[in-house]
Amino acid sequence: MESGAERRLYWGAGLGTLALDIVTKYLAEQHLLRSAGRSVLGDWFQLRLVYNPGAAFGLDLGPLSRWIFMGIAIGAVVLLFRYHRSAETGDWFRQLALGLVSGGAIGNLADRIRSSQGVVDFLDLGVGVWRWPTFNVADMAVSCGAIALALSLWQEDARREAESSLGRPLPPETTPPQTAAGTVSGEK
Repeated sequence: MESGAERRLYWGAGLGTLALDIVTKYLAEQHLLRSAGRSVLGDWFQLRLVYNPGAAFGLDLGPLSRWIFMGIAIGAVVLLFRYHRSAETGDWFRQLALGLVSGGAIGNLADRIRSSQGVVDFLDLGVGVWRWPTFNVADMAVSCGAIALALSLWQEDARREAESSLGRPLPPETTPPQTAAGTVSGEK
């Protein structure tokens, strides 16, 4: 079971992400609703209000998209919470990652629940007609959290592999030094 500090990190990251997402979406709707957008850094970075009824990158599953993506988000949040509860003691990086993904997923889920228009997106990056799909704070948290979670899982796999090759357990945050050939020091 995780410590109180790890529990606070998960909840702090999740609730902090959710709060920032809600506030920024509210401000975007208040200030960008009747405008063509606002330039922040020329053509490269703009604030432009878009409602996305689909998923990431505009993925659309037809008239039931809203309900399908709501169900997926609810399922994901439940799984992330369970994963948070079962994570190894001392794995603060994983708790942070899980909190970011959970907070972002709940932020976008809240948009789907409150409006059939879809998720509020407002951050627009690109040059000319070459634009990245418009996104929001929740999307950034989910993306960064997913990358951090993948790194955390990779570190755990590397640690377990090192433990099995050395025949003894290592502390949770320790991985053995690598030689130039990529083998664990002490292996032949």
